[in-house]
Amino acid sequence: MNEKNFEYLRDQVKYSGFGDGLEAQLRENIKKQPLEFTVQHRTAFGKDEVESTLNFKKSSVTDMYFFNNYQTSVKPDQAAEKANQTFYIGKDNNITLKEGYNLLSGRAVNKDLTNKEGKIYNAWLQMDFKQTDGAGNFKLKQFHQNYGFDLEKELSRLPVKELQNNQDRGRVIDSLQKGNRHAVTFLENGSEHRRYIEANPQFKTITVFDANMHRLHTKQSNENKQENTNRHEQKVSSELATDDGSGVAPGKKTKKSKAMSISQ
Repeated sequence: MNEKNFEYLRDQVKYSGFGDGLEAQLRENIKKQPLEFTVQHRTAFGKDEVESTLNFKKSSVTDMYFFNNYQTSVKPDQAAEKANQTFYIGKDNNITLKEGYNLLSGRAVNKDLTNKEGKIYNAWLQMDFKQTDGAGNFKLKQFHQNYGFDLEKELSRLPVKELQNNQDRGRVIDSLQKGNRHAVTFLENGSEHRRYIEANPQFKTITVFDANMHRLHTKQSNENKQENTNRHEQKVSSELATDDGSGVAPGKKTKKSKAMSISQ
């Protein structure tokens, strides 16, 4: 058995969020030298059950194995159906188990990613449950820095007690960037209230839940909704003000053109 290959895979599995518990299974399978093999993993985040299948394949020219991907299914507590996704493992842009769980739970994850040219950029990732690719996986939406979501700015609008301490503030920000729904204390009318918050980059806000996980409509979310409405109204007013009577807004072409998408 290739011991160095085993050690590499062991560490890769561990730092992908699966811990040390799969080491024996991994060693046993490599010793048998099959062309490919799978390892099963089961855990829970809170009351949500998470089951994963890790897929390994042997090189066609050496005795080395590669951790290709893992398939994860999440069954939220009291939910009737599971959500499933395959996450691919490579040199860059890997998704850990906890990040995968958060994405399948509908939350957004902030990551430093590498584009095709090898340049690093930062973006929030969130699953689009309305679109799938050819393999049946949900597509990932990306919200880049120029999209306009400022996590720290939105946090400052909330009466979160933990933001008063730099160390606690750092923990809150780090947790939200990982896609967690984070427990905090709200200071309201002289009283402390248990709240849960999660980042919502698509709508440039932070979603707030009460102690029973019921979503709350906060002053912050209402302000953001009004800001977005105002921007839309200003855009429409600007286009109408400069309309030349042709019925076509300035800068708009009447001929159809091929849509171009820019991906990282």
